[in-house]
Amino acid sequence: MLNLQQLSTFVTVISEGSMTAAADKLFLTQPAVSQQIRNLEEELGVDLLVRGVRQIKSTPQGEILYEHAKKILQLVGLAEVAIRSMGADMQGTLKIGTLNSLGLHLMSPIMSRLLKFNPDLSVKVDYEKGEDLVKLFKKGALDILILPDVQKEFGVSLEGFERKFLLKEEMWLVGSGTQIESAPEIEITQVKKYPLVLFCDEYPQFQKQLMEKFQEKNVRYDVVFESSNVGTLKRVIESGLGWGWLPAHSVKKQVRSGRLVRIHVKEFHYESDLKFYYRAQGDAKTLAENFYDIISHQEKV
Repeated sequence: MLNLQQLSTFVTVISEGSMTAAADKLFLTQPAVSQQIRNLEEELGVDLLVRGVRQIKSTPQGEILYEHAKKILQLVGLAEVAIRSMGADMQGTLKIGTLNSLGLHLMSPIMSRLLKFNPDLSVKVDYEKGEDLVKLFKKGALDILILPDVQKEFGVSLEGFERKFLLKEEMWLVGSGTQIESAPEIEITQVKKYPLVLFCDEYPQFQKQLMEKFQEKNVRYDVVFESSNVGTLKRVIESGLGWGWLPAHSVKKQVRSGRLVRIHVKEFHYESDLKFYYRAQGDAKTLAENFYDIISHQEKV
Protein backbone atom coordinates (compact mmCIF):
# COMPACT_ATOMS: atom_id res chain seq x y z
CA MET A 1 0.00 0.00 0.00
CA LEU A 2 1.26 3.48 -0.86
CA ASN A 3 2.24 5.71 2.03
CA LEU A 4 2.72 9.45 2.35
CA GLN A 5 6.43 9.21 3.04
CA GLN A 6 7.05 7.37 -0.23
CA LEU A 7 4.90 9.83 -2.16
CA SER A 8 6.65 12.80 -0.54
CA THR A 9 10.06 11.34 -1.39
CA PHE A 10 9.03 10.67 -4.99
CA VAL A 11 7.65 14.19 -5.47
CA THR A 12 10.81 15.68 -3.93
CA VAL A 13 13.06 13.66 -6.26
CA ILE A 14 11.18 14.93 -9.31
CA SER A 15 10.95 18.54 -8.10
CA GLU A 16 14.61 18.68 -6.98
CA GLY A 17 15.87 17.01 -10.15
CA SER A 18 18.11 14.38 -8.54
CA MET A 19 18.29 11.75 -5.81
CA THR A 20 21.16 13.61 -4.14
CA ALA A 21 19.32 16.94 -3.98
CA ALA A 22 16.19 15.20 -2.68
CA ALA A 23 18.25 13.45 0.01
CA ASP A 24 19.70 16.79 1.13
CA LYS A 25 16.28 18.39 1.36
CA LEU A 26 14.73 15.43 3.19
CA PHE A 27 17.75 14.95 5.50
CA LEU A 28 18.14 11.37 4.28
CA THR A 29 20.98 9.48 2.68
CA GLN A 30 20.95 9.01 -1.08
CA PRO A 31 20.66 5.18 -0.75
CA ALA A 32 17.63 5.65 1.55
CA VAL A 33 15.92 7.82 -1.07
CA SER A 34 16.75 5.32 -3.83
CA GLN A 35 15.34 2.48 -1.75
CA GLN A 36 12.07 4.33 -1.17
CA ILE A 37 11.70 4.90 -4.90
CA ARG A 38 12.43 1.21 -5.61
CA ASN A 39 9.86 0.18 -2.99
CA LEU A 40 7.30 2.46 -4.61
CA GLU A 41 8.03 1.00 -8.06
CA GLU A 42 7.73 -2.55 -6.72
CA GLU A 43 4.45 -1.69 -5.02
CA LEU A 44 3.02 -0.33 -8.29
CA GLY A 45 4.76 -2.83 -10.58
CA VAL A 46 6.06 -0.14 -12.96
CA ASP A 47 9.19 1.96 -13.51
CA LEU A 48 8.64 5.53 -12.37
CA LEU A 49 12.01 7.04 -13.35
CA VAL A 50 14.18 6.79 -16.44
CA ARG A 51 17.58 5.54 -15.31
CA GLY A 52 20.87 6.47 -16.93
CA VAL A 53 20.20 10.18 -17.55
CA ARG A 54 21.98 13.07 -15.86
CA GLN A 55 18.84 14.84 -14.77
CA ILE A 56 15.94 12.89 -13.28
CA LYS A 57 13.17 12.19 -15.77
CA SER A 58 9.90 10.45 -15.06
CA THR A 59 8.34 7.71 -17.17
CA PRO A 60 4.76 8.28 -18.40
CA GLN A 61 3.54 6.31 -15.38
CA GLY A 62 5.81 8.40 -13.14
CA GLU A 63 4.40 11.62 -14.55
CA ILE A 64 0.85 10.48 -13.78
CA LEU A 65 1.83 9.53 -10.24
CA TYR A 66 3.66 12.82 -9.78
CA GLU A 67 0.59 14.90 -10.68
CA HIS A 68 -1.70 12.89 -8.39
CA ALA A 69 0.85 12.71 -5.56
CA LYS A 70 1.24 16.51 -5.61
CA LYS A 71 -2.51 16.92 -5.17
CA ILE A 72 -2.58 14.39 -2.33
CA LEU A 73 0.29 16.09 -0.51
CA GLN A 74 -1.24 19.52 -1.06
CA LEU A 75 -4.49 18.34 0.53
CA VAL A 76 -2.56 16.88 3.45
CA GLY A 77 -0.65 20.15 3.75
CA LEU A 78 -3.89 22.14 3.71
CA ALA A 79 -5.28 20.01 6.53
CA GLU A 80 -2.12 20.31 8.60
CA VAL A 81 -1.85 24.08 8.12
CA ALA A 82 -5.48 24.44 9.17
CA ILE A 83 -5.02 22.29 12.26
CA ARG A 84 -1.71 23.85 13.30
CA SER A 85 -2.88 27.43 12.79
CA MET A 86 -6.22 26.89 14.54
CA GLY A 87 -4.41 25.53 17.55
CA ALA A 88 -1.97 28.45 17.65
CA ASP A 89 -2.33 32.05 18.67
CA MET A 90 -2.60 33.46 15.14
CA GLN A 91 -4.22 36.85 15.57
CA GLY A 92 -3.02 40.39 15.14
CA THR A 93 -0.82 41.96 12.46
CA LEU A 94 2.35 40.35 11.16
CA LYS A 95 4.77 42.48 9.12
CA ILE A 96 7.16 40.43 6.98
CA GLY A 97 10.08 41.53 4.82
CA THR A 98 11.49 39.30 2.10
CA LEU A 99 12.81 39.31 -1.46
CA ASN A 100 10.52 39.24 -4.47
CA SER A 101 11.95 35.91 -5.65
CA LEU A 102 11.32 34.32 -2.24
CA GLY A 103 7.83 35.69 -1.90
CA LEU A 104 6.76 34.11 -5.18
CA HIS A 105 7.58 30.52 -4.24
CA LEU A 106 7.72 30.61 -0.44
CA MET A 107 5.00 32.99 0.74
CA SER A 108 2.29 32.71 -1.91
CA PRO A 109 1.46 28.98 -1.50
CA ILE A 110 0.82 29.25 2.23
CA MET A 111 -0.73 32.68 2.64
CA SER A 112 -4.23 31.93 1.37
CA ARG A 113 -4.43 28.83 3.55
CA LEU A 114 -3.19 30.69 6.61
CA LEU A 115 -5.59 33.61 6.28
CA LYS A 116 -8.54 31.38 5.41
CA PHE A 117 -8.37 29.64 8.78
CA ASN A 118 -7.29 32.69 10.82
CA PRO A 119 -9.76 35.53 10.22
CA ASP A 120 -8.22 37.59 13.05
CA LEU A 121 -4.79 37.57 11.39
CA SER A 122 -3.56 40.36 9.11
CA VAL A 123 -0.32 40.02 7.12
CA LYS A 124 1.71 42.73 5.41
CA VAL A 125 4.60 41.68 3.14
CA ASP A 126 7.27 44.15 1.98
CA TYR A 127 9.53 43.38 -0.99
CA GLU A 128 12.72 45.45 -0.98
CA LYS A 129 16.46 45.00 -1.37
CA GLY A 130 17.95 42.92 1.42
CA GLU A 131 19.96 45.79 2.91
CA ASP A 132 16.86 48.01 3.03
CA LEU A 133 14.81 45.27 4.68
CA VAL A 134 17.46 44.81 7.37
CA LYS A 135 17.30 48.54 8.16
CA LEU A 136 13.50 48.42 8.44
CA PHE A 137 13.76 45.36 10.67
CA LYS A 138 16.25 47.05 13.00
CA LYS A 139 13.96 50.10 13.24
CA GLY A 140 11.06 47.89 14.30
CA ALA A 141 9.06 48.39 11.10
CA LEU A 142 9.11 44.63 10.40
CA ASP A 143 8.42 41.67 12.69
CA ILE A 144 10.03 38.99 10.50
CA LEU A 145 12.78 38.83 7.90
CA ILE A 146 13.05 35.94 5.45
CA LEU A 147 16.38 36.42 3.68
CA PRO A 148 19.59 34.69 2.65
CA ASP A 149 22.08 34.73 5.53
CA VAL A 150 22.45 38.49 6.00
CA GLN A 151 26.06 38.31 7.17
CA LYS A 152 27.19 36.33 4.12
CA GLU A 153 24.96 37.92 1.49
CA PHE A 154 24.77 41.57 2.58
CA GLY A 155 27.68 41.94 4.99
CA VAL A 156 25.49 43.13 7.86
CA SER A 157 24.95 41.84 11.38
CA LEU A 158 21.71 41.08 13.18
CA GLU A 159 23.03 40.37 16.65
CA GLY A 160 20.43 40.28 19.38
CA PHE A 161 17.72 38.84 17.14
CA GLU A 162 16.49 35.26 16.89
CA ARG A 163 17.26 33.33 13.72
CA LYS A 164 16.23 29.92 12.42
CA PHE A 165 17.28 27.93 9.35
CA LEU A 166 14.56 27.65 6.72
CA LEU A 167 16.06 26.02 3.62
CA LYS A 168 18.98 26.06 1.21
CA GLU A 169 18.73 28.09 -1.99
CA GLU A 170 20.87 27.39 -5.06
CA MET A 171 21.44 29.43 -8.19
CA TRP A 172 20.87 27.51 -11.42
CA LEU A 173 21.95 28.51 -14.90
CA VAL A 174 18.86 27.96 -17.05
CA GLY A 175 18.06 28.36 -20.73
CA SER A 176 15.04 28.00 -22.97
CA GLY A 177 13.71 24.47 -23.37
CA THR A 178 13.01 25.15 -27.04
CA GLN A 179 16.57 26.38 -27.61
CA ILE A 180 18.58 23.83 -25.60
CA GLU A 181 17.61 20.19 -26.17
CA SER A 182 19.46 18.57 -23.25
CA ALA A 183 20.94 19.50 -19.87
CA PRO A 184 24.63 19.87 -20.74
CA GLU A 185 27.60 20.44 -18.49
CA ILE A 186 29.73 23.36 -19.62
CA GLU A 187 32.87 25.24 -18.72
CA ILE A 188 32.38 28.74 -17.35
CA THR A 189 34.04 30.10 -20.51
CA GLN A 190 31.16 28.69 -22.59
CA VAL A 191 28.64 31.01 -20.93
CA LYS A 192 29.31 33.47 -23.76
CA LYS A 193 27.58 31.07 -26.17
CA TYR A 194 24.28 32.88 -25.48
CA PRO A 195 23.55 36.43 -24.32
CA LEU A 196 23.33 36.71 -20.54
CA VAL A 197 20.07 37.49 -18.75
CA LEU A 198 21.29 38.93 -15.47
CA PHE A 199 19.56 38.51 -12.10
CA CYS A 200 20.67 41.53 -10.09
CA ASP A 201 20.29 43.23 -6.68
CA GLU A 202 18.68 40.44 -4.63
CA TYR A 203 21.80 38.29 -4.07
CA PRO A 204 24.78 40.69 -4.16
CA GLN A 205 27.31 38.11 -2.95
CA PHE A 206 26.27 35.73 -5.70
CA GLN A 207 26.63 38.47 -8.30
CA LYS A 208 30.04 39.45 -6.88
CA GLN A 209 31.34 35.87 -7.01
CA LEU A 210 29.99 35.34 -10.53
CA MET A 211 31.67 38.51 -11.82
CA GLU A 212 34.94 37.53 -10.10
CA LYS A 213 34.80 34.11 -11.77
CA PHE A 214 34.18 35.72 -15.15
CA GLN A 215 37.16 38.00 -14.59
CA GLU A 216 39.37 35.14 -13.42
CA LYS A 217 38.56 33.10 -16.54
CA ASN A 218 38.64 36.16 -18.82
CA VAL A 219 35.02 35.58 -19.86
CA ARG A 220 33.51 38.31 -21.99
CA TYR A 221 29.74 38.25 -21.73
CA ASP A 222 26.95 40.16 -23.43
CA VAL A 223 24.13 41.20 -21.04
CA VAL A 224 20.94 41.42 -23.07
CA PHE A 225 18.57 42.04 -20.15
CA GLU A 226 18.82 42.52 -16.38
CA SER A 227 16.28 42.80 -13.59
CA SER A 228 15.61 41.81 -9.99
CA ASN A 229 12.15 40.50 -10.94
CA VAL A 230 12.34 36.72 -11.27
CA GLY A 231 9.02 36.41 -13.06
CA THR A 232 10.11 38.77 -15.81
CA LEU A 233 13.51 37.08 -16.15
CA LYS A 234 11.92 33.66 -16.52
CA ARG A 235 9.74 34.88 -19.37
CA VAL A 236 12.73 36.49 -21.10
CA ILE A 237 14.77 33.27 -20.84
CA GLU A 238 11.85 31.09 -21.94
CA SER A 239 11.52 33.25 -25.05
CA GLY A 240 15.07 32.28 -26.06
CA LEU A 241 16.66 35.74 -25.80
CA GLY A 242 19.45 34.42 -23.56
CA TRP A 243 20.24 32.33 -20.49
CA GLY A 244 20.98 33.23 -16.90
CA TRP A 245 21.25 32.19 -13.26
CA LEU A 246 18.02 32.22 -11.23
CA PRO A 247 17.10 30.93 -7.75
CA ALA A 248 16.43 27.20 -8.01
CA HIS A 249 13.12 27.26 -6.14
CA SER A 250 11.72 29.79 -8.59
CA VAL A 251 12.48 27.73 -11.73
CA LYS A 252 12.08 24.08 -10.72
CA LYS A 253 8.53 23.94 -12.07
CA GLN A 254 9.64 25.26 -15.47
CA VAL A 255 12.67 22.92 -15.57
CA ARG A 256 10.49 19.95 -14.70
CA SER A 257 8.01 20.81 -17.46
CA GLY A 258 10.77 21.33 -20.03
CA ARG A 259 10.08 25.02 -20.56
CA LEU A 260 13.52 25.71 -19.08
CA VAL A 261 16.65 23.56 -19.08
CA ARG A 262 19.21 23.57 -16.31
CA ILE A 263 22.83 23.83 -17.47
CA HIS A 264 25.51 22.54 -15.09
CA VAL A 265 28.60 24.77 -14.87
CA LYS A 266 31.73 22.90 -13.80
CA GLU A 267 33.65 25.70 -12.09
CA PHE A 268 30.83 27.65 -10.50
CA HIS A 269 28.26 26.72 -7.86
CA TYR A 270 26.47 29.02 -5.46
CA GLU A 271 24.11 28.28 -2.60
CA SER A 272 22.94 30.19 0.44
CA ASP A 273 21.08 29.36 3.65
CA LEU A 274 17.73 31.09 3.87
CA LYS A 275 17.13 32.31 7.41
CA PHE A 276 14.05 33.32 9.39
CA TYR A 277 14.82 36.32 11.63
CA TYR A 278 12.54 37.66 14.36
CA ARG A 279 12.62 39.41 17.73
CA ALA A 280 13.14 37.45 20.93
CA GLN A 281 10.78 39.75 22.83
CA GLY A 282 7.64 41.69 22.08
CA ASP A 283 4.01 41.06 21.19
CA ALA A 284 4.87 39.52 17.80
CA LYS A 285 7.30 36.89 19.19
CA THR A 286 4.73 34.12 19.66
CA LEU A 287 3.04 34.96 16.38
CA ALA A 288 6.40 34.83 14.57
CA GLU A 289 7.33 31.46 16.11
CA ASN A 290 3.95 29.99 15.18
CA PHE A 291 4.36 31.33 11.64
CA TYR A 292 7.82 29.73 11.42
CA ASP A 293 6.41 26.35 12.47
CA ILE A 294 3.81 26.55 9.71
CA ILE A 295 6.06 27.84 6.91
CA SER A 296 8.92 25.45 7.72
CA HIS A 297 6.49 22.53 7.71
CA GLN A 298 5.10 23.75 4.39
CA GLU A 299 8.57 23.36 2.87
CA LYS A 300 8.70 19.73 3.95
CA VAL A 301 5.38 18.78 2.36
